[in-house]
Amino acid sequence: MHHTGSTMKSLLILALTTITLSPTHSMGGDRITGKPFATRSEVIARHGMAATSQPLATQVALDVLKAGGSAVDAAIAANAMLALTEPISCGIGGDLFAIVWDNDTQKLHGLNGSGRSPMSLTREEFSKHGLTSIPPFGPLPISVPGCVDGWVELHKRFGKLPLPDVLAPAIHYAREGFPVSELIAYYWDRSISAQGKEYGFAETFLPDGKAPKKGEIFQNVGLADTLERIASEGSAGFYKGSIAETIAASVQKAGGYLSVDDLASHRSEWVEPVSANYRGYDVWELPPNGQGIAALQILQVLKGYDISGFGFGSTAHIHHFVEAKKLAFEDRAKFYADPAFNKLPVAELISDAYAAERRKLIDPRRAARSYEAGNPALEHGDTVYLTAADNDRNMVSLIQSNYRGFGSGVCPDGLGFSLQDRGELFTLEKGHFNSYAPGKRPFHTIIPAFVTKDGKPYLSFGVMGGATQPQAHAQIIMNLVDFDMNLQEAGDAPRILHTGSSQPTGSKMTDGGYVSLESGFDREAVRELSKQGHTISESIGGFGGYQAILYDAENDTYIGASESRKDGQAAGY
Repeated sequence: MHHTGSTMKSLLILALTTITLSPTHSMGGDRITGKPFATRSEVIARHGMAATSQPLATQVALDVLKAGGSAVDAAIAANAMLALTEPISCGIGGDLFAIVWDNDTQKLHGLNGSGRSPMSLTREEFSKHGLTSIPPFGPLPISVPGCVDGWVELHKRFGKLPLPDVLAPAIHYAREGFPVSELIAYYWDRSISAQGKEYGFAETFLPDGKAPKKGEIFQNVGLADTLERIASEGSAGFYKGSIAETIAASVQKAGGYLSVDDLASHRSEWVEPVSANYRGYDVWELPPNGQGIAALQILQVLKGYDISGFGFGSTAHIHHFVEAKKLAFEDRAKFYADPAFNKLPVAELISDAYAAERRKLIDPRRAARSYEAGNPALEHGDTVYLTAADNDRNMVSLIQSNYRGFGSGVCPDGLGFSLQDRGELFTLEKGHFNSYAPGKRPFHTIIPAFVTKDGKPYLSFGVMGGATQPQAHAQIIMNLVDFDMNLQEAGDAPRILHTGSSQPTGSKMTDGGYVSLESGFDREAVRELSKQGHTISESIGGFGGYQAILYDAENDTYIGASESRKDGQAAGY
């Protein structure tokens, strides 16, 4: 059949009008997948994959993989790039955690690269300042930045390329400049009111006195110089010598306590990841001082219910998830802290028996106003997430952050980065597991995750975003396992966020907290939740940032997915 151009145009307009005006379908529902939310295709490749929250970082990771670098080399290169391109979330003034699948040994390895509080800052000093809690910005919440030593430890064990080659792309971009991407520009501008007046911040991050706009070129020569020193000297180039002296002097000029001795004594720690089995999948997290086991506690409670039978987005799905989260977060507030200072009941908290006891507290038709933390018997014995996978089937799950965007806002003279404010997450409550002490690692929110099936690698993933993270980890697993979503759909599906639980910093939940539901949930289900006693909060943000790589053993390929709520990208070759 032959149509004229005008006839074809009329048919196209009619078709588009029919789709747009259809009263029975959402735009998401019109996709060929039939999902009621917007999503896009997964990325599939044979040889290597990277997924980060900024496209330039993803491309650098791929370049490193193509040059023969390992998954860890690619992850370090991407993290260094993100320190430049996304300083609103991460940087070498922050901490790092990672889980690595080593295909040679067929084993997972965990690295805790978090820093400790200054030795000269005691709890009594806060009282002298008239403080009952640790402030979020300025010099007092600064702890030793663990990122750089984390890179070096990972590289020594799993790197293939020389460290100067791994850091070279970030150094090049820092000197040449890069165009700032949209969401990062937005948060950069919003950070000025909180951190803009802190020591060294304007000189480091506000060219011409203002934040760079979307598409504007930002250079960071100070960071390039710092990265060059790290590339040539490793950890010693950062934690000793002139850089360490500059960091300590700048913090002390700002009124803080970090010293050259604090920096020189820093060490990362290799740790054993811990796991819980969820319907045949072993979900792995790192033990405290991070909050990863909260995701395992949530899943342990939820596996006692027919989540698949509830249906995604149903009242029962949301209600049981929120109640399981409340239970886990009460334990999080009480027990999660630096294990060097306390005997922590990690194995007991994530056990089947403990989950069964806690599950009994949930009323299937009523929201709890409060829960008490459990009492497991002790047996003796803002943030960026990225993931990379190489041609040798090694995978790395890595998360790195300053906390609160740019962190403390304090920027050491001429070095090109801000220092984290993780110390804010200590409590000043005497006797608490997470009570402030010198030389102690604070409770940490950033958590990488990994999943194995039958002892083989299956999924490397993470979701950035403070207390959102363990909640989102559990939801990703539920979406994949219970609701049969693919890797991209599992991240794009609307999320549930509960806030108001008791916190490791001391605040208690007494009113049931608040449930925020991303757009895409059924309105009738939301109304039923209100009837069950849940307080529904309208929210347009804070739902996290997801990246993931899945190993498809049947086809011997990688599948990648990247957060649609961020500037990021998954890409492979």
